[in-house]
Amino acid sequence: MDLNAIKARLDALNQPQGSQNKEKKDYTKIYWKPREAGKFQIRFLPSIVESPTSPFQEIDMHYNIGKYPIVALTNWGEKDPVVEFIKKLRNSSESENWRLANKLGPKMRVFAPVIVRGEEDKGVRIFEFSKTLYAELLSYADADEYGEFEDVAEGFDFTVTAAAVENRRGFNLTLRPKRKPSPLSEDASLIEKWLEEQPLLLEERFHYKFDKLKEVLAEFINSSDEQEGNKEGEISSEPAEDFDDTEKASTKTNYSQPKKEKQTASKKFDDLFEDGEDSEEVKEDDLPF
Repeated sequence: MDLNAIKARLDALNQPQGSQNKEKKDYTKIYWKPREAGKFQIRFLPSIVESPTSPFQEIDMHYNIGKYPIVALTNWGEKDPVVEFIKKLRNSSESENWRLANKLGPKMRVFAPVIVRGEEDKGVRIFEFSKTLYAELLSYADADEYGEFEDVAEGFDFTVTAAAVENRRGFNLTLRPKRKPSPLSEDASLIEKWLEEQPLLLEERFHYKFDKLKEVLAEFINSSDEQEGNKEGEISSEPAEDFDDTEKASTKTNYSQPKKEKQTASKKFDDLFEDGEDSEEVKEDDLPF
């Protein structure tokens, strides 16, 4: 009798239900953001997702409807129940419905692959930032003295300054390029590895199906309690923290629905959609970061 095997099996059986074979992901190896106030040096890389000359990827995100951010289905060119619901709200004359539509509207966030100086051993990670910083980075790209700052031979490192903001979590971020260009690395094989091995944001495991996202939205709409809203940052079933300047809104809703005979909450919500979409069943996988 193998006592070690028996002990291992006993330990497995004593784990809480649902925890077996559920390895916790270390998302700090995939996504990067300042975890404390201070200055950090990063280098943007050409992205394998976009064209070789652009490191940026624009992604529409749903905030406020769930515990964590959700990648909008429109990023895959698909119909999105939240977007459809917003159209319904704006067909109403109720001011509360319009306010809710504004809260629920997808928000564009920008992602780019970066190497963090001093942490090169962690490889390429994804840096998420706001439209404000995006516009600033585009202005540097448009400037003659910086141009293609992600160039691996003559690009520029950036200093990211994270400053604490009173009465809120997260940090206010600012970016400044170094004055002199520098190579991404002196090791050509390492550069090749970084250009080929980059995390992908629009992976299938982050892809909600229509019916699943509709279910999440229905739970939000039919909730009568004040909810905390989701934390912005990693887009996953893992805890995330706030990012720079994206606004947070209360998720309490006073959505006005016409009076009807008694129905279930899900039935009331289904009535908002004229067409009954038959969608694939959602993958039972981690639904992002």
